[in-house]
Amino acid sequence: MSDFESRGRGGRSGDKDKDKNKDGARRGGGFFRRRRVCKFCAEKIDYINYKDVRLLAPFLPERGKIQPRRISGTCALHQRKLQTAIKRARQLALVPYVTD
Repeated sequence: MSDFESRGRGGRSGDKDKDKNKDGARRGGGFFRRRRVCKFCAEKIDYINYKDVRLLAPFLPERGKIQPRRISGTCALHQRKLQTAIKRARQLALVPYVTD
Protein backbone atom coordinates (compact mmCIF):
# COMPACT_ATOMS: atom_id res chain seq x y z
CA MET A 1 0.00 0.00 0.00
CA SER A 2 1.39 3.41 -0.95
CA ASP A 3 1.81 6.38 1.36
CA PHE A 4 -1.08 8.21 -0.36
CA GLU A 5 -3.56 5.37 0.19
CA SER A 6 -2.74 5.02 3.86
CA ARG A 7 -3.59 8.65 4.58
CA GLY A 8 -7.12 8.55 3.14
CA ARG A 9 -8.84 10.85 0.69
CA GLY A 10 -7.91 14.18 2.21
CA GLY A 11 -4.17 13.79 1.87
CA ARG A 12 -3.43 14.94 5.40
CA SER A 13 -3.93 12.83 8.45
CA GLY A 14 -4.62 14.29 11.85
CA ASP A 15 -5.83 17.71 10.68
CA LYS A 16 -9.38 17.15 11.91
CA ASP A 17 -8.70 18.41 15.43
CA LYS A 18 -6.01 20.91 14.53
CA ASP A 19 -8.25 23.96 15.06
CA LYS A 20 -9.33 22.83 18.54
CA ASN A 21 -7.38 23.36 21.72
CA LYS A 22 -7.01 20.76 24.47
CA ASP A 23 -10.32 21.80 26.11
CA GLY A 24 -12.23 21.03 22.90
CA ALA A 25 -13.15 24.67 22.20
CA ARG A 26 -12.48 26.22 18.81
CA ARG A 27 -9.89 28.90 18.28
CA GLY A 28 -11.13 31.89 16.39
CA GLY A 29 -10.07 35.24 17.70
CA GLY A 30 -11.38 35.17 21.27
CA PHE A 31 -14.50 37.27 20.88
CA PHE A 32 -18.08 36.61 19.82
CA ARG A 33 -19.76 39.15 17.57
CA ARG A 34 -23.44 39.52 18.32
CA ARG A 35 -25.77 39.23 15.33
CA ARG A 36 -27.30 42.57 14.38
CA VAL A 37 -31.07 42.91 14.46
CA CYS A 38 -33.01 44.37 11.55
CA LYS A 39 -33.71 48.03 12.36
CA PHE A 40 -36.95 48.02 10.37
CA CYS A 41 -38.31 44.88 12.06
CA ALA A 42 -37.37 46.21 15.51
CA GLU A 43 -39.09 49.56 14.91
CA LYS A 44 -41.97 47.92 12.97
CA ILE A 45 -41.39 50.00 9.82
CA ASP A 46 -43.28 48.48 6.88
CA TYR A 47 -42.77 51.13 4.22
CA ILE A 48 -39.30 52.56 3.58
CA ASN A 49 -39.87 56.04 2.14
CA TYR A 50 -37.32 56.98 -0.51
CA LYS A 51 -37.76 60.68 0.36
CA ASP A 52 -36.57 60.14 3.93
CA VAL A 53 -32.83 60.64 3.43
CA ARG A 54 -32.09 60.49 7.17
CA LEU A 55 -33.48 56.95 7.25
CA LEU A 56 -31.45 55.86 4.21
CA ALA A 57 -28.15 57.53 5.17
CA PRO A 58 -26.87 54.89 7.65
CA PHE A 59 -27.14 52.24 4.93
CA LEU A 60 -24.96 54.22 2.50
CA PRO A 61 -21.30 54.40 3.49
CA GLU A 62 -18.97 57.21 2.48
CA ARG A 63 -18.41 55.77 -0.99
CA GLY A 64 -22.14 55.71 -1.76
CA LYS A 65 -22.54 51.95 -2.21
CA ILE A 66 -25.47 50.10 -0.65
CA GLN A 67 -24.33 48.17 2.42
CA PRO A 68 -24.81 44.40 2.28
CA ARG A 69 -27.15 42.58 4.66
CA ARG A 70 -24.37 40.92 6.63
CA ILE A 71 -22.97 44.32 7.59
CA SER A 72 -26.15 46.38 7.97
CA GLY A 73 -28.07 43.61 9.76
CA THR A 74 -31.31 44.07 7.83
CA CYS A 75 -33.50 41.08 6.99
CA ALA A 76 -33.91 39.96 3.37
CA LEU A 77 -37.36 41.53 2.95
CA HIS A 78 -36.31 44.94 4.24
CA GLN A 79 -32.99 44.82 2.36
CA ARG A 80 -34.91 44.52 -0.91
CA LYS A 81 -37.23 47.39 0.04
CA LEU A 82 -34.25 49.47 1.18
CA GLN A 83 -32.45 48.81 -2.10
CA THR A 84 -35.46 49.99 -4.10
CA ALA A 85 -35.82 53.12 -1.95
CA ILE A 86 -32.13 54.01 -2.32
CA LYS A 87 -32.28 53.57 -6.09
CA ARG A 88 -35.37 55.79 -6.31
CA ALA A 89 -33.69 58.43 -4.13
CA ARG A 90 -30.67 58.34 -6.42
CA GLN A 91 -32.87 58.94 -9.46
CA LEU A 92 -34.22 62.11 -7.86
CA ALA A 93 -30.72 63.20 -6.74
CA LEU A 94 -31.61 62.96 -3.05
CA VAL A 95 -28.74 60.52 -2.51
CA PRO A 96 -25.50 60.48 -4.54
CA TYR A 97 -24.51 57.54 -6.74
CA VAL A 98 -20.83 57.83 -5.81
CA THR A 99 -18.60 60.30 -3.99
CA ASP A 100 -15.23 61.56 -5.18
